[in-house]
Amino acid sequence: MTPGDPVAELAGRMKSGPRITVLTGAGVSAASGVPTFRGPLGLWRNYAPEQLATPEAFRRDPKLVWEWYNWRRELIAKCVPNVAHTVLAAWSRRYPDFTLITQNVDGLHEKAGTINVVRFHGSIWEVLCWRRCPSSPERWWDESVPLPNIPPSCPYCHGLLRPGVVWFGESIGSSVLDRSYEAVKCDLFLTVGTSAVVHPAASLVAEASSLGAFTVEINPEATPSSGAVDLAIQGRAEVVLPSVESLLKNQEFEIRDSRS
Repeated sequence: MTPGDPVAELAGRMKSGPRITVLTGAGVSAASGVPTFRGPLGLWRNYAPEQLATPEAFRRDPKLVWEWYNWRRELIAKCVPNVAHTVLAAWSRRYPDFTLITQNVDGLHEKAGTINVVRFHGSIWEVLCWRRCPSSPERWWDESVPLPNIPPSCPYCHGLLRPGVVWFGESIGSSVLDRSYEAVKCDLFLTVGTSAVVHPAASLVAEASSLGAFTVEINPEATPSSGAVDLAIQGRAEVVLPSVESLLKNQEFEIRDSRS
């Protein structure tokens, strides 16, 4: 291990197979070509996401909101998991006590094979009845690309469908919060590719730290959490995570070799 090498320090802490929880954000999917919410590339027809991803916007113009979501679904459908997704998927199968909490709605973690995923903000591939009609399930999967009708209608009551995502101003589901706060009871908490400004997800790293977890941030730029975590690694997820995985594989070889 090179003295002062944060990547090597993280790999060293993972060697013993601790309880690991990872919180991911848009930075993990950026290398797959998924547009991010923030910045000029997040604009669509001169609308910012905050103008479209709200219950008020949907009530006012459901067709406009669904046109935006249909455009996003068509883009995401062409994306494939990148190496950051595949490393996290490998870790989810290797470590028995591994949880991945994602703020992303693109489904690429699941496509990469990650297990025990908590979808903090829902999924763009789920839909639910806007009126929550009693005949329909709470939500269901629909990967139609493009959507045959915009806005789509509920097959149970013929009212409007809405995307199965958490909009601005809406609360996180209680079961999702329960799973997330259970997962912060871990030994190692990683926040990867997230700006650490959207709450309540941004508060999870502080909660993990208060419960004794070693906290790590991996992000290209400093965030509001950078000064509070135990270890901050500046870099893109698709670069840092494979570097950690390479060291872990070398360590596993060294351990086997020393026992032979």
